Amino acid sequence: MFLDEAVVTVRSGKGGDGCVSFRREKFVPLGGPDGGDGGDGGSVYLRVREGLTTLSDVSRQTIYLAGDGRRGRGSNKTGRSAEDLYLDIPAGTVVREVDPNLPPAEGRLLGELLQLGEALRVARGGKGGRGNKAFATSTRQVPREAEDGQPGEERKIYLELKLLADAGLIGLPNAGKSTLLSRVSAATPKIADYPFTTLRPNLGIAEVGDHERIVFADIPGLIEGAHQGAGLGIEFLRHIERTRILIHLVSLEAASPEKMLADYRTVEAELASYSQTLAQKRRIVVASKADLFLDDESRALARSFSQLLGQEVLRLSAATGSGLKELLVATLHLLQEQGPVKEPPAASA
Repeated sequence: MFLDEAVVTVRSGKGGDGCVSFRREKFVPLGGPDGGDGGDGGSVYLRVREGLTTLSDVSRQTIYLAGDGRRGRGSNKTGRSAEDLYLDIPAGTVVREVDPNLPPAEGRLLGELLQLGEALRVARGGKGGRGNKAFATSTRQVPREAEDGQPGEERKIYLELKLLADAGLIGLPNAGKSTLLSRVSAATPKIADYPFTTLRPNLGIAEVGDHERIVFADIPGLIEGAHQGAGLGIEFLRHIERTRILIHLVSLEAASPEKMLADYRTVEAELASYSQTLAQKRRIVVASKADLFLDDESRALARSFSQLLGQEVLRLSAATGSGLKELLVATLHLLQEQGPVKEPPAASA
């Protein structure tokens, strides 16, 4: 199952208490204070790990606890600090602190984790207390006090995954997105002739030439009303926000340029209703499933659709591979026109 949301509670460890102790050595009748400091409690971090594409691992538990620091000991021995706890998550995860008075997605933003190996501390471990050795002065040579370790932090956090991809494949259900992804990459999405075959976004990497790579995201099909919760689309619209460009597939099986234009506008209206950012993304329009018609027929349909739309439309058969190379080249060129990916802001708790 694809999980792109999770709510978990994290609790860092308590710092160890400082120690009250005095030297007790043979032939040293007036031993001074030698109580050691307590160790620090463990902090809780979120960390991006390669190979993860869902939040299913972190959602297996509802509470994560880091260890407590050990108390200090005599002979100036500092207590052992607890190890930090790292929770592995996929790149593209947005982290918010849950506010009981607001929906989880509207809580305070703690950070976004976008790069492999990037980490965000979500709960700081408590600092260990000082032992009585730390309180000794020239006028107070026998301190009989020590500090308690500081408590750890507890937070309920909301995790939201937004897939990272160069190009997002969008369109109505059965527009041919999964078939296209399977042809351009090693991904093996489920493919069949019924609505909502794709129940979760799939990522695939296409090799273009010797050195270029394009990451595609197959987004579940959108239907009218998706931005209001109809169908499956509302669950995945957020993932399209992270793609650099869009590839909009419109199936030729509509067999009418007017019906194809209506299908196109249905999806575009849902994107615009959800986010103007999505509506303004640059895109390539593709007339898919050209193999359902004779070559001349599919070419004429695609040309008429292009004229109605008022922009260039590529013709494609993912099943046979016809038009695939042209699409990859056009995608690469559009990505290059977009320029390099901007560095994300540094995450901070």
